[in-house]
Amino acid sequence: MRRVVVTDQYRTVLLFGAPGSGKGTQGKMLGNIPGFHHFSTGDMFRNLDPCSDVGKTFQSYSTRGELVPDELTVELWHENLEAEHSLGIFHPYTDLLVLDGIPRSVRQTELMDKHINVLGLILLEASDPQQMLARLRNRALKEGRSDDGKESVIRRRL
Repeated sequence: MRRVVVTDQYRTVLLFGAPGSGKGTQGKMLGNIPGFHHFSTGDMFRNLDPCSDVGKTFQSYSTRGELVPDELTVELWHENLEAEHSLGIFHPYTDLLVLDGIPRSVRQTELMDKHINVLGLILLEASDPQQMLARLRNRALKEGRSDDGKESVIRRRL
């Protein structure tokens, strides 16, 4: 029998790795396991309405290969996670939260500290930069991802 501990912080595992290292792929696999919930910050941003102010802000940063400001990123992450909870997609008292793409900076870590209890880190490494570049180009074609479309932007992200 599994004991549920009620807390104000989400039990969390962080996925870290360079773009194209497999965070999204591994996160989706983990998210399919009962009791795990995968949250991709990249998917969150890509699902924004591109005509909204926030969507336009994201596009302006992503097309240059830059990160969206920390405060906005964490605010959107928390709003989206709370929405998933309200919709019954995420069960914070029983699910282990698997975060992909956040936190990405010391400031994001500080902003998220009150929300997450980090139980572990998973670092995904990819040693061949040319293979990562090829993966990202392929992903841009398959998924229409503008953040992976230009080699100069990819190299900046790497």
